[in-house]
Amino acid sequence: MSALRVVQVGLGGWGRDWAWRVNPAVDEIEVVGYVDSDPEAAARLAALVPGSQRFFGSLHEALEATRPDAALITTTLAGHAPLSRAALDAGLHVLVEKPFTETLDAGRELVDLAARRGLTLMVSQNYRFFPAARAAARVVEEGSLGELYSVSIDFRRNAAAPPRPRARHHSDAQPLLVDMSIHHFDLLRMILGREPSSISCLTSSPAWSGFDGPPSAMASILFDELLVSYRASWISAGPITPWAGEWAMEFERGQLLWSSRGDEGVLKDRVVLRPRRGKPRVLPLQLIERIDRAGTLTEFAHAVHQGREPETSGRDNLQTLAFTFAAVESAANRKWVAITSNDAARRENRSRSGPRS
Repeated sequence: MSALRVVQVGLGGWGRDWAWRVNPAVDEIEVVGYVDSDPEAAARLAALVPGSQRFFGSLHEALEATRPDAALITTTLAGHAPLSRAALDAGLHVLVEKPFTETLDAGRELVDLAARRGLTLMVSQNYRFFPAARAAARVVEEGSLGELYSVSIDFRRNAAAPPRPRARHHSDAQPLLVDMSIHHFDLLRMILGREPSSISCLTSSPAWSGFDGPPSAMASILFDELLVSYRASWISAGPITPWAGEWAMEFERGQLLWSSRGDEGVLKDRVVLRPRRGKPRVLPLQLIERIDRAGTLTEFAHAVHQGREPETSGRDNLQTLAFTFAAVESAANRKWVAITSNDAARRENRSRSGPRS
């Protein structure tokens, strides 16, 4: 198929990482322009991506000069909704970094706009595009271990600011739940093949952490009768986990242990099956040609060319946003919160205005 002509918008640290590490790995796209409002971003990009001289200070300029098919939005969260809307209004397909939008209403508006225009709108939930997560989902779907009755997830990173310099997420209002846990919540939806029904979440924010928002959380999540225990921390002194965390899934006839997404693009996926009777064994993992963000970008290009809805479409990702906002509301008000579509707008408003624990 012909390469999808893409303009990338947002060239901060993460956007530059997309530009030099991800985009060149996907033959199905051709980047025809780069956009950032910071003039110095062009020089920083050129040092990483030779030949990236097609640089523009605004999306409008890039559209006039390059006539792209699609936009890749890699700005900070505040830019996701307005830039996605502008791209869709201009007739472009859109792949946007997670979190999708700051509010559910904004996400719904973009989903409706894309549907009216017949355009593809996708969110880069890249943790889905790894072999261990896919293997865990297959075990659940096939039912070979019987009923799944509980899941435990642990995520640990040591990113306390002192003595390290503060990074962008140290100043986020929700550096864990909205910026990081959203990956784990999205994986739960994919692997279990169902939607959560309620959540009880508590967060902590030690004064010494260097984070403006709470960097540590514990949650109990119900998927009807299935219980998920979730523990996550940006400031743990314990052994760090892979980015997708360490998962223990308890079934009627055994246990599945798995982890995924190593550092610096290294594939450290591993799945261990521990039957109730017999010896534990490491499960073989199916090859995924392109993992991580290269996987989402490939899926985006294929969905556009095939005229189908991508796996992590904006429409589907509204459910992940509702899950995440429910966690924020629960932590703010220290109570169980039902996760239903009818309560989504109310939950969003409370999560944005309630006190932070």
